[in-house]
Amino acid sequence: MGTPIGNLDDLSPRARDILGAVDLIAAEDTRRTRGLLSSIGVSCAVTSYQEHNETEATPKLVERLRAGESIALVSDAGTPCISDPGWRLVRAAREAGVAVLSVPGPSAVVAALTVCGLPTDRFVFEGFLPRRAGPRRERLACLRAETRTMVFYESVHRLEQTLVALEAEFGVDRPAAIARELTKLHEQTRHGTLGELREQLGAALPLKGEFVVLVAGNRQPVGGSEAEAERIFELLSRELPPKRAVALAAEITGLTRNQVYRITRVAER
Repeated sequence: MGTPIGNLDDLSPRARDILGAVDLIAAEDTRRTRGLLSSIGVSCAVTSYQEHNETEATPKLVERLRAGESIALVSDAGTPCISDPGWRLVRAAREAGVAVLSVPGPSAVVAALTVCGLPTDRFVFEGFLPRRAGPRRERLACLRAETRTMVFYESVHRLEQTLVALEAEFGVDRPAAIARELTKLHEQTRHGTLGELREQLGAALPLKGEFVVLVAGNRQPVGGSEAEAERIFELLSRELPPKRAVALAAEITGLTRNQVYRITRVAER
């Protein structure tokens, strides 16, 4: 069930009715959910369901569902299962023959896409990037040829280092947008290149609140020969020094060494 990501008026009448009618609410943050219930004058039993207890809690909730109880699943804010716990419970309930219904509502992904000014006919949602630099770099490398608009969640504490990583992979001139505090009092959306947005951090773009980062897709996707050169280089570089791997990748693919250097960014390794 979708719940507000900021503005309480975004809770749908249907969601209000269901929250007041179910036997139990499985909530990612019970305190936050009880606050929401109090604000709409609803009293209902609430149990914790979050990433640290979902393995243990899922079979217990399914058993209650099979016994005929009705349970509403909610996350801290927005729609469950979207970069939040829930899909395991949904799968287990369906496998047990329990009907699962969607109660649509707010989602930061969709809200950010509608105001970002980037192409929205096709997009890819990546959630939170890995915290560690190495895994984060590897994830972004896999997106180098992505032509769809990319959507990321990020915390205020890692926003700057994430923008630096995005610049390194996609270039400082890649069009992008940052949405902050969506639907809340200080909602803000900034547009520009990755380089321009990073320069705005702390001034025009305060480092406070919750952020959605959107990056335009690659307008010049990596061609087949380039993709093959990158693949060959990655294989060779496991056994050879970078310069030697570049030379052999160029010889195998017919590209120039400079082209392979550009594709593989050996100078940054």
